[in-house]
Amino acid sequence: MEGNAFAQFVPLILIFAIMYFLLIRPQQKKMKDHQKMVQALTRGDRVVTQGGLIGKVVKVREDNEVEVEIAEGVKVRVVQSTIAQVLSKSEPASA
Repeated sequence: MEGNAFAQFVPLILIFAIMYFLLIRPQQKKMKDHQKMVQALTRGDRVVTQGGLIGKVVKVREDNEVEVEIAEGVKVRVVQSTIAQVLSKSEPASA
C-alpha cells in the first residue's frame, strides 16, 4: 500500500522539478544579472528605462536613484531598479 501511495506522488514531484528547472531557476538568474547590471551603473553610461526613455547617467545617488539626462539640460531622477538595459558603458578615464 505504501509503495502505491508513493507512486501517486511521483508525477507531482516530477512536475515540480520540471517547473523549477524551466521557470523558477532561469528567472532567479535573470534577476541576479539585472541586480549586477544596476549595481555596476556609472556616470556616462547610456541606459534605457522601463518606461522607454533613453538617456545618459549623470549621477549615481546613494538612495537607489540615478540622475539621467534625457535631453540637453533635461535631467530626471530614476529609481535604479527601473533601468531596463545599458546600451553602452562609459569609457574609464585614462590616467
